[in-house]
Amino acid sequence: MRISKYAAIDIGSNAVRLLVSNVIERKNKPTLFTKNTMVRVPIRLGQDTFTHGSIGMPNQQRMIDAMLSFKKLMGVHGVSHYMACATSALREAKNGSELVERILKETEVAVEIIDGKREAEIIAMTDLYDVMKPHKSYLLVDVGGGSTELTVIDRGKTIASKSFKIGTVRLLNKMVTDKEMASYQKWIEKHTHKLERLSVVGSGGTINKVFKLSGVRIGKPLSYILLSEYYEYLKQLTHKELIVDLRLNQDRADVIVPAVHIYLLAMKQSGANKIYVPKVGLADGMIKLLYKELH
Repeated sequence: MRISKYAAIDIGSNAVRLLVSNVIERKNKPTLFTKNTMVRVPIRLGQDTFTHGSIGMPNQQRMIDAMLSFKKLMGVHGVSHYMACATSALREAKNGSELVERILKETEVAVEIIDGKREAEIIAMTDLYDVMKPHKSYLLVDVGGGSTELTVIDRGKTIASKSFKIGTVRLLNKMVTDKEMASYQKWIEKHTHKLERLSVVGSGGTINKVFKLSGVRIGKPLSYILLSEYYEYLKQLTHKELIVDLRLNQDRADVIVPAVHIYLLAMKQSGANKIYVPKVGLADGMIKLLYKELH
């Protein structure tokens, strides 16, 4: 048995995350990937990009500080390989490429800006097989601050995927058009209406938080009815109540309602009556991709 450590840095629109995973290679057995450490920093890059078109100096400096900290943490953990990906906030920022160059120059951390299709493909590489059965159909929905990635899987095969500029930070700033929302719903209906007994698989920090708050046992799905009822309950709470009563971080409290709305729309348009919530996301897919590329 050989154990090594890989790291993934997910630079999103609402937060930046560092995931350190144990990669356990065993003779004549599948390689295991287990979470060692997760650090989340609430740098809302999307707020800059979606409202001003570029990343401002304060958040640029926060990014530099975060990358320096992540680099030191990777060194402390003995990480042998890492991958850093940036999604819609840097993808759409006028100075996104400049910031990536600055990060490399000042921290020696190499960041790759990925497009929506690539993001959806990486998310689909995550270990979802604990909930996904090979003979059934699923709609993977990953809601971020700047975009939502959709992937339709039928009997183990990916049949369609698309990224939409619908994210929680965009919704907060009223930057999602009715046309884009209608396109999101039509795409789901078009690619799922022939699939019977389809289920949704949700990924992203917010749906994981909702699942934890729901009290549903790990491995079991949330029903459409339960998620709808919880959505109505969350809508009635003030920002203060979300933070104090539900113990939500400030940057999670203001996006939880729009995030749940996006998941509910996906369930409604696909006809799914349940959503599975495995604790995986883009960073987990990056670890798997990194391992695959190195072997």
